[in-house]
Amino acid sequence: MAKMIFVNLPVADVAAATAFYAAIGMTKDARFSNDVASAMVWSDTISFLLLDHAYFSTFTAKRIVDAHDSSEVLLCLSQESRDAVDAITDAALAAGGTEPRAVQDHGFMYGRTFTDLDGHIFEPMFMDMEAAMAAMGQARPD
Repeated sequence: MAKMIFVNLPVADVAAATAFYAAIGMTKDARFSNDVASAMVWSDTISFLLLDHAYFSTFTAKRIVDAHDSSEVLLCLSQESRDAVDAITDAALAAGGTEPRAVQDHGFMYGRTFTDLDGHIFEPMFMDMEAAMAAMGQARPD
């Protein structure tokens, strides 16, 4: 079995969060979704599990932070091009997300930032690895 990652996120409204994640290109896996949880597939090895606060609380005794006011993690999503970075960010904004910081363009790396409806921070980015290695004075390992 391939190594996989399941990102569990507390959300205030599972249906609204599901619609948001669908708008940015994820697919709902109905097998693992119900009224308190929604499994949104990003790739063959990465899924986001959107859990309502009460259900999320069954997995931890820690307080759920308000991601609009506090931050615990930044989720970087690699993209195939600058246009793909813009497309996912624009889709997030159209679906009700926000863009809390300016575009980051370092030549070899291009990124934007958006938040989902619950304030979780995503950073879609594209990196030209050859240009990055040249900028850092390193040869790319084979």
